[in-house]
Amino acid sequence: MRIQNRTRYSILLAACLVLWAAATTQAASKVELNAKVNACLKAFYKEVPEGKELANKSKGMLVFPSVIKAGIGIGGEYGEGSLIIGGKTVDYYSTAAASIGFQLGAQSKAIILMFMQQGALNDFRNAQGWKIGVDGSVALIELGAGGSIDTDNIKDPVIGFVFGQKGLMYNLTLEGSKITKLKK
Repeated sequence: MRIQNRTRYSILLAACLVLWAAATTQAASKVELNAKVNACLKAFYKEVPEGKELANKSKGMLVFPSVIKAGIGIGGEYGEGSLIIGGKTVDYYSTAAASIGFQLGAQSKAIILMFMQQGALNDFRNAQGWKIGVDGSVALIELGAGGSIDTDNIKDPVIGFVFGQKGLMYNLTLEGSKITKLKK
């Protein structure tokens, strides 16, 4: 009986943490979200010099400047960002995911998805909700020696970067994340 109560309390606490994290990450306006996206891209280009070259080669970029993940056994994550095509914001999106397993804590990270092929960008934009690993796969790019990336050998239709992790959790998977268009 005590274990069941502890489990219930853990689930309730995890749900509260997830709701709190989602509420604190929502952008108040387009202007505020655009400023956060621009600051995120600036930090990304500083951390990953080849990132600018890849961005210029991409057909579009989806930038989530702050995705908050929190959990105690059961966790969730949420963030808002924008889709940039030709250097201009064209739409706004949210990303959300849930997870079950050993986890305790919270973390904040930035996620940048680059659509390297027009077909992949079209599929994303035409989807009612795009789930990573189901509707499309994302190749996570890891930095090589000295923080470099071999931009000539990237052939994947969608590539992703997760950076700026802050907090007590560490998880580089995007599988199961659902991306939904926002009405802003």
